[in-house]
Parts: sequence; C-alpha cells; structure tokens
Amino acid sequence: MSSEYIIEIDDLHFAYGDNQVLRGLSLRVPRGKIAAILGVSGSGKSTLLKLLGGQIKPQRGSVRVNGKRVDELDSDGLYALRRDMGMMFQAGGLFSDISVYENIAFPMRELTDLPEDIIHRMALMKLQAVGLRGANTLMPNELSGGMARRVALARAIALDPRLIMYDEPFAGLDPISLKVITHLIRSLNDALAVTSIIVSYDVMRSLEVADHAYFIHDGKLVAEGSSQEILASQDPFVFQFVNAKADGPVAFHHPAEPLRQTLRLANARR
Repeated sequence: MSSEYIIEIDDLHFAYGDNQVLRGLSLRVPRGKIAAILGVSGSGKSTLLKLLGGQIKPQRGSVRVNGKRVDELDSDGLYALRRDMGMMFQAGGLFSDISVYENIAFPMRELTDLPEDIIHRMALMKLQAVGLRGANTLMPNELSGGMARRVALARAIALDPRLIMYDEPFAGLDPISLKVITHLIRSLNDALAVTSIIVSYDVMRSLEVADHAYFIHDGKLVAEGSSQEILASQDPFVFQFVNAKADGPVAFHHPAEPLRQTLRLANARR
C-alpha cells in the first residue's frame, strides 16, 4: 500500500457507447489533502467518482484506492473499500421519510454492531460538527438547501471514513451556505485527518479550499497544481476556464457547417 498517495490512476479509459469520456487519464492524490477535480460539464468528473467507488469498471487502465485496485476486488473487497469512503451527493441524497437524526444513524445501524446508545451519541456528535444538532428531529423537507447539504455532509462522515468525496458541493447554494460548506470541508478534513475529493465546475470556490487542483479536458489531465499555480497558468484551457471566457479550447459554437452554406441550402429548398 502506498504511504504517500490514497488514489492512483493510470492510463484510465472509459466510454459510454461511442462517447469516449476518459482517454488515458493519469493522476495521483496525496493523503490528508483536499483535491479538486475541475472541468466543464461532460468532462468525466462524475464518471471518475463512479470508477473510484467501483460502480463501473475501466475499459483500460487502473484505479487504485488505498493501494487496492478497485476493478479487481470481489464483492466483499468492494464492500470493505466502500465502508472506508464517505460520499456527499450533489442533491444531498437524504432519505425523505425519516428524520435528520435517523439519516445519520442509518449507516451506523446498517454497517456496524454498535449499541444504540453509542449510535445516539455519535449521530449527535456528527450533527454538532456541522452545526445542526438542534435540527436532529426535523424532516428533510423542513430543511433549507444549505441545511440539507450540511446533513448530507454529516452522514458522509458518519463512519469516520479515510476518503470523503463531494459531488458538486457548491451547486445551488446561497452565499452564506457556500461559506459554511467551504469552511466545513476544510475544517473537517483537517480535524479528521482524511482525504477529500471535490468534483466541481465552481473554480474559484474549489481553489479557495483545495490544496491541489486537477483539470480534466477531453478525457485527459491537462493541468494540475496549487491554487496559485492554477490561477497563474497560461494553459489555454485553464486560462479560459478560470477566467470564464466564452470562447477558447472549449468552443462557444458547436461544430457546424458555415452559416452561409446552411442559409443557401435553405433558400434552395424553397
């Protein structure tokens, strides 16, 4: 098992039918850090999370988590690997018909043999960590968007995982909730001594909290570095993405024949 890297990805290829999403992606994520995986929609960020969790298998290349090659694990091995992962889904993913407290207690009951009094204390401690112990009796439909995201974070850390993955954690939040979530990701990562993976298209918010950032474009890693290095990068894709330019390597216009040719053909059909 590698002592330096918790995630090791080599020459990773994956496609959905004819849509080649990843085309030889390679990267390393060091332990104990916050890593941001950035790129435009459809660049393969969420697919990468599925490959890390073993939901799908690479068509070529390898994915290793904690030194274990994910696609070679049997059911028991994959279960054990996932037991050491926490996941905060973009939409929260809370169970809608049970309370906030029960959402946090659920994985503890399902995946451990802890007595109920210990589960009770642990669940309240996780909610305390995200500032929502006082909301433990509320139902998910009584929560604001920011509160629901914080409950989802509390559930992600319920079993004290070594790796926490965040799928678009900043999407759809108001400025106050954004600040709270950003602070929680940083403080919990440091307090729990875990590794965090943020998948997002929110460049500035991700660079604010991440120790290291990775840019994926056209299925490959095109740039990586610290926040300062990324902001100073002159790579055309990174520059366009960071500065929100409408045109560049990611073209504003979808490929098409010249407009004049289209109009001529339209006139000819009349």
